[in-house]
Formats: sequence, C-alpha cells, structure tokens
Amino acid sequence: MTDTPTAVMMFAAGFGTRMGALTKDRPKPLIEVAGRALIDHALDHVEALGPKRIVTNLHYRADQLDAHLTPKGVLLSREEPEILETGGGLRAALPLLRSNPVFTMNTDAIWAGPNPLTLLQQAWDPERMDALLMCIPIGRTIGHGGDGDFTADADGRITRGPGLVYGGAQIIKTDGLQDFAEPAFSLNLLWNRMHAQGRLFAVEYPGRWCDVGRPEGIALAEGLLADV
Repeated sequence: MTDTPTAVMMFAAGFGTRMGALTKDRPKPLIEVAGRALIDHALDHVEALGPKRIVTNLHYRADQLDAHLTPKGVLLSREEPEILETGGGLRAALPLLRSNPVFTMNTDAIWAGPNPLTLLQQAWDPERMDALLMCIPIGRTIGHGGDGDFTADADGRITRGPGLVYGGAQIIKTDGLQDFAEPAFSLNLLWNRMHAQGRLFAVEYPGRWCDVGRPEGIALAEGLLADV
C-alpha cells in the first residue's frame, strides 16, 4: 500500500429509480445536465486530477455506459448478474484500480467551486485517517433534503449526525473490504468500523454542491452551473 491514492473509482451501476421515467431507457449517469451527461461533469474533476487509472462500475444499461466511457479511456468493472452496492462494487474493482488507498466519486452531483478531489488529496493524512470524506455544510447544498449525514469535531473526525452532507467523493483505504462475507454491501459498514476506531474524517467543501438524484435536481444543477 502506498500513502497516496493513484486511481479513482466512479460509481455508476445504480438503477436511478428516483429519476422515474428518465431512467427507463438509459442509466442515470447519462442523463444530461446543461447539455452534457452527468458522468462527464464528474469526469472533468477526475481527469483534472491526473490519476493513473479511472474505473467505473456498470450494471444497469451497462452497454450504453460502455459505449460512452470506453473511448474516454475509462476501465470498466461490470457487475453481473447482481449489482454489488458501493462496498461490493469497490471490492470487485480493486484488480483494475491497483491502488490502496483509492479515490471514489459518485456520478450524480454537480460541484461548483474547487475540484473536490484535489482538496481531498491536499488534506489526506494516512497516519491518522482510514477514510476522508468530502462533506458540504447543509447551507451550501442544493436539492438535498434532511439535516445532513455527519457532525465533525474540531479535528475533523466525524460521527453520524446533522450538519454535514456527504457529497459523494472520498479517499478510502480498502483493506477492510475483504472482511465482509456478503458479495453486495454498502461502504457504510466500513465507515462504521473506521468511526469506531476514530479514523473516519471529513473535510468541508468551500463551494456549492447540487444533488441530482431526482428529476427536479436537473434544473437546480443547471441554475447552479449558470451562476459559476
């Protein structure tokens, strides 16, 4: 294991059911926001980082994402016959990623401000951290319901609670993925273990962030981009 992540895992296997009819014939990452596929907005941040490898997991409408991403040099981790969730999906992609720790990034949000992956890279301290999550204060989020996912102390350690929304970007050590017997599981299980050991941290995003998990999020995201 090296101290610095050299690869990015982009999550794109989900069914996008909250998008309703928009995902009937295409995967959510290919829904357009401001004339571009959602996943391409995320890919801008990933490519600007300059990682050695970019990997995306696929399941729902996988062939469409394959056709879109392969010409861009993205490596593909197909989840068949069942979807593996975030934890199982990351574990299955490790042979392609060849990095520990690794960046992960969701593909259903729009960031307005500095590159969240670069900020994570700058704040990463592997001596203290097993995971570093990019979180947004609730007041700087758009299109997100609820009070937030985490609360941070003065040192950046986080626990479940209100105030900060996980934005879908992180650096995480992958060793613990092998400890779960289930083929499909959430990264929340690994986070819970890291939290219990005092090694789960967050950095606050200084810009704005829009969740595009529902149809109404498209217009909100386009408004955010128009203000940049």
